[in-house]
This record gives sequence, structure tokens and C-alpha cells, in this order.
Amino acid sequence: MNTLQRYFVYRQGLIDQYIKGDMTKREYLNRNFDAVLALNIKPFKNVDSVDKGLFNYQYYNAMAKEAHMDAYHTSDREIGRIYNEKCSYFYFKKDRATMRVLELKDFNGVKAYFIKVRSKGLKNKLFEIVLDDYNMILHSTNPAILNRLKEERVFEEGVKRSLIDGYINQKY
Repeated sequence: MNTLQRYFVYRQGLIDQYIKGDMTKREYLNRNFDAVLALNIKPFKNVDSVDKGLFNYQYYNAMAKEAHMDAYHTSDREIGRIYNEKCSYFYFKKDRATMRVLELKDFNGVKAYFIKVRSKGLKNKLFEIVLDDYNMILHSTNPAILNRLKEERVFEEGVKRSLIDGYINQKY
């Protein structure tokens, strides 16, 4: 088993613990962040496999969530602004990884749809991308990804409950 496969197995273990209630969302996010950093792998520049793209997605998502938590927990407006800029940057990079994964899969085995959210700011913006053959769920609000999913006819109209609704709608 290579390093990426070990990471994805470890991550699935974290998800299983979260689902069982053995850890909170924040604990899950912290442990996933630590796991991404512990690999001592930087995001791949040449994403020539779905696994590399999914790792990049996870890496940038973990970094964005960490920056978001840091911004939320600081009382200094300037430092908060810096963390929010980092968060936006990492979400941008995550969306690039998402698009690369979708292109590598040629949009096969992909379905996507808007999800029900409690957040007013994410309502009719956040969509879920399900990669059935990888047992992976991605999320985005990126209009370019949304348009491409629609062009490829894998985006389902309407709003559905997320496959991981309890996670998505839980604050951290």
C-alpha cells in the first residue's frame, strides 16, 4: 500500500469514528489536518491520477478549514482578514483539484446536485459531487464546476439531502 492509499484508509477510519459519534466534527477536522501534514507530501503539481487529485482536494480542503477556524477564533481583525484570504486561496486550489479529478474521470461515475443546508449563505450554492467508484463525496460552490457538471449532464436538478447531511450541517 502506498502513502496515498494509507492516508485514504486512515481518513476512512476517522470518518467511521465520526459517524459512530466517537469524535466531534472539530476533532475529525483536526485529525484529518494533522494526517495531511504528517504525510510530508505537498500537493501534486502533475495530477495524472484520480488518487493524486483526490489527495490535493483533501489537502486544500483541510488547509481551508484550518484557516477558517483560525479566522473565527481570532479577535484581531487584521489577522482574521489574513486567515480569510488564506481560506479563499485554499478553496480556490481545492476547486482546481476537483475539476482535474472530474476531467480525469471524464465525468463517468459522477453525479451531482444542490444540497439542503442550514446556512443561508450556502443555500442554492453548495453542491455535492459523488464519485461512486471511489466512495468519495466532494463539495463546491464554484460556478465554473457547476456549469461543467451541467454541460456533462451529470448534475441533477432540484435540492437533495446530502449523503453526509449530519456532517455538512454541523458547525465546528
